[in-house]
Amino acid sequence: PFSGISHVNIGSGQDVTIEELAGLVAKHAGFKGAIEFDASKPDGTPRKLLDVSLLSSFGWQPKVSLDDGIARTITFYRDHEAESLTPKFHPARSDDVSEQRT
Repeated sequence: PFSGISHVNIGSGQDVTIEELAGLVAKHAGFKGAIEFDASKPDGTPRKLLDVSLLSSFGWQPKVSLDDGIARTITFYRDHEAESLTPKFHPARSDDVSEQRT
């Protein structure tokens, strides 16, 4: 069904402002500071809305809300953060970080 299609947008099809998105990330990350926007220097698009009509035409609907998806992503990152910061030893590599200790 996707023959000749260059890309397929996956999303809810609901509009969200950058301010709303930043607020969701801050809420789930536990950020207590202020989020400031400088309207005198607009950069990028003020809103994010994907056209999901192609995927919807095949009956696909999202099972996870944006709010829940952000919460799950932050939880996953926190649960696996130590793994991503631990240097991995690769015996076949001479440039391995663990080999460079003096």
